[in-house]
Amino acid sequence: MFAHALAGFQKEFFAGLNEFAEPLIRAGFGNPVCLPAGTIVVETTGRKTRRKINLPVLATRIGDFVVFSTVRQNSQWVKNLAANPEVRYWLAGKPRNANAFVFTPDQEALPENLPLAANCLARFLRAQSGLLGISFAMLTPRN
Repeated sequence: MFAHALAGFQKEFFAGLNEFAEPLIRAGFGNPVCLPAGTIVVETTGRKTRRKINLPVLATRIGDFVVFSTVRQNSQWVKNLAANPEVRYWLAGKPRNANAFVFTPDQEALPENLPLAANCLARFLRAQSGLLGISFAMLTPRN
């Protein structure tokens, strides 16, 4: 009973926080522009509902790539990105199109369509995912 109430509180808390923070982050506040880490908004598509979902996340920019993760085992965005990898995210107040590559603890192989320049980072993320038991997403530019 307590766990269910706590889960409901967390969901409502983060929904309220996201509603407040998302427009600021989308406008560029706290983005990883001058510093390599900060906040971005990632627009995913629900794998079941097909509706657009805006997700404020803490991210790290590594060259042209953006990396973010979750410590929650059952994050729906991980499943949504795996099902619909074409995403949009906001950096420096501008929307950018990207392909998302998801790395989960139980994943053994690298994705086949991974850009060559992302291979080294992808190997690192896959290893860290298995070691730490958390999922990562890497966004690569899409024209």
